[in-house]
Amino acid sequence: MMEQASFALRGRNPDVLTCIANLSNDEVFTPPEFANRMLDTLAEAWAADNEGASIWADSSVRFLDPFTKSGVFLREIAKRLIAGLEAEIPDLQTRVDHILTQQVFGIGITRLTSLLARRSLYCSKHATGEHSVATGFANDDGNIWFERTEHSWKNDKCEFCGAPRAIFDRGPELENHAYAFIHTNDIRARLGELFGADMQFDVIIGNPPYQLASDGGTRDVPIYNRFVDAALQLEPKFIAMVTPSRWFAGGLGLDEFRDRMLGDRRLRSLVDYAKMDTVFPGVDFEGGVSYFLWDRAHNGECEVTHFFNEETPEKTSRNLGEFDVFVRNPNALSILRKVREKAEPSIIDIMSTNNEFGLVTNFRGFSDKKGGGDSIAVHAIRNTKRVIGWMDRSELPKGHALVDVWKVLIPKSYGERGAIPAQILGPTLVAEPPSASTQTYVFIRANNEQEARYIEHYTKTRFFRFLLSLRKITQHAAKPVYTWVPQQTWDRNWTDADLYAKYGFTDEEASFIQKMIRPMAGADD
Repeated sequence: MMEQASFALRGRNPDVLTCIANLSNDEVFTPPEFANRMLDTLAEAWAADNEGASIWADSSVRFLDPFTKSGVFLREIAKRLIAGLEAEIPDLQTRVDHILTQQVFGIGITRLTSLLARRSLYCSKHATGEHSVATGFANDDGNIWFERTEHSWKNDKCEFCGAPRAIFDRGPELENHAYAFIHTNDIRARLGELFGADMQFDVIIGNPPYQLASDGGTRDVPIYNRFVDAALQLEPKFIAMVTPSRWFAGGLGLDEFRDRMLGDRRLRSLVDYAKMDTVFPGVDFEGGVSYFLWDRAHNGECEVTHFFNEETPEKTSRNLGEFDVFVRNPNALSILRKVREKAEPSIIDIMSTNNEFGLVTNFRGFSDKKGGGDSIAVHAIRNTKRVIGWMDRSELPKGHALVDVWKVLIPKSYGERGAIPAQILGPTLVAEPPSASTQTYVFIRANNEQEARYIEHYTKTRFFRFLLSLRKITQHAAKPVYTWVPQQTWDRNWTDADLYAKYGFTDEEASFIQKMIRPMAGADD
């Protein structure tokens, strides 16, 4: 009797899961309050699909967290089921045993998190332990499985997750981050091995690992998309999953994933937070965070809730596939549509490719003093400061045809962590020929100095930077991010007032741009 009271009343004690520190920015513990928001979204959708029935009153529904860390999702699901099934299974211990043995399942991402998840769900790191609230298990793992999985190396990378062998080929004393859920060619068969051949999960829910370290590159490799794809292969009734919001408009190697997600009309709900620390305090991750609810029975528009700068959220019904990327803020849509209606040439048609001159960001093969002969200026960054160095034209790896072109240089990286109003871009500059730049910059080509000055002024307008912001979801602003910025006639300094009038923006639309983008030095405000 004491065990039953302890289980039923433990919510009265301070919740340890609100206090534990994250493993890293890539493996983030989910706060209980946020997990419950997701469960509320799930419950509403279930009721809508099932004539108002409560998912928590259904003793046949099976839940899987395939990348459990703290066990918060499984614990909160169990608490709801314990309340919801009271009428069907009046005896508390019988009800608890049914829920824990037949309805909630998890796969740990590390040995430590599997122990933590069992402690959260069973009140014991062993399901058969003395203090476990479950009495129906014959093994210590219960329904939270973990065994070390190995990477499958092919050409120095794991063929399943892309992990570099140089970093993750580790001995058994270290975690190798080979997650079982995505290290298989047949996820159905794999889960059959773990939980029984006839196991079919109705709900897959959780917060997967986000990325793996690269092996020498400057950007880590996303892997959360692989967890989403694996979950979809299982064809559950619902999938509810947390992901970084980077996939909306960017993310290394996420183009195909984004196309599939935006085109999937089974996405029922998408809840987006522009600032990650709104949900995960202390986590520093550019681009924000979101969760989605995929509903196998849904075929239509997606209800999108956007939390903008912690204000009252915007909620709209959206066709996610309207554009090739997802525009987060619905207030931007009418502005974008008016610009695109004119079908003007894009600024990307006169922009450089990535690393046009073959000089990497940390290139130092230039002199601080101008030499004789055919010396050209090299615009670079050294110790976070802009510098101009000099090198002989013949030493330039490529891009020789662009050396004698006027350029408007734009820093390729500028981060603000979701600040509103935003600047979007770092300060631009006009580079006179002969010149080159490192990979630190992208640039817009101009035919002469006057045209370059007009273009530079244009880049400082709120209009230019607002359109850029719709595709710039992280600090990186490579060429594709500029796709929706139209070219203008380069015969004057375009002002925001001129541009708002040209595209027929309403006062509300102009005010929205002014609210979102802060003025930039050198622009007419």
